[in-house]
Amino acid sequence: MDIRDIKKLVLEGETDILEFKKKANFPEKIVKEIVAFANTRGGRLLIGVDDDGTVTGVKNYEEDIYSLNEAIASYCTPSIKYQLDVVKMNEKRAVLHYNIYESKHKPHYVKNGYQGKNRKSYIRLADRSIQASREMIEILKKRQRSKNIKVNFGEKERILMNYLGEHEKITLETFSKIADIKRSIASRTLIWLVSANILDIEAREDEDIFTQKVP
Repeated sequence: MDIRDIKKLVLEGETDILEFKKKANFPEKIVKEIVAFANTRGGRLLIGVDDDGTVTGVKNYEEDIYSLNEAIASYCTPSIKYQLDVVKMNEKRAVLHYNIYESKHKPHYVKNGYQGKNRKSYIRLADRSIQASREMIEILKKRQRSKNIKVNFGEKERILMNYLGEHEKITLETFSKIADIKRSIASRTLIWLVSANILDIEAREDEDIFTQKVP
């Protein structure tokens, strides 16, 4: 890969699989993008590209590489597989191209400091990395560990499916209200139905949306 390849890639703009960063300042914050890629479809992180697509490169890139690689190793759990290409613009500047692979060990988290307390998980939504909901985290876990999940349909499931027969989508809050059940029970039900491929989940920053699975 050379700088021409980088510029061609940049023309696509930021997407669910492509993120630009002008600098590697605050690497402990950049790792959330890496975690989001690993938890979703994988993606590319370009260090040395401005938000508007201007390819500026970074100076002292060896220091940036060290800092960011250390942050990935220290703050991401479990460890994340990636490939780094250093694409030189000239003797002083380079673009750092991180290719992050979709993980087989989801979900991944960003640890809050080296003690790992209050860790958070992220997923990719369009051109942004957002914090994953509790439901999304549990669904990622079940997708990795379970293949054939069976669901026993009771009254709350019947109410849910009847609602989705008349409406395009539903949220956790709405399901809890119409079924007159605790939020925790509604959450568990939705998680199982998504894991069993009966429902789909669409991540949102405010509240996830659940829809019927299209055959």
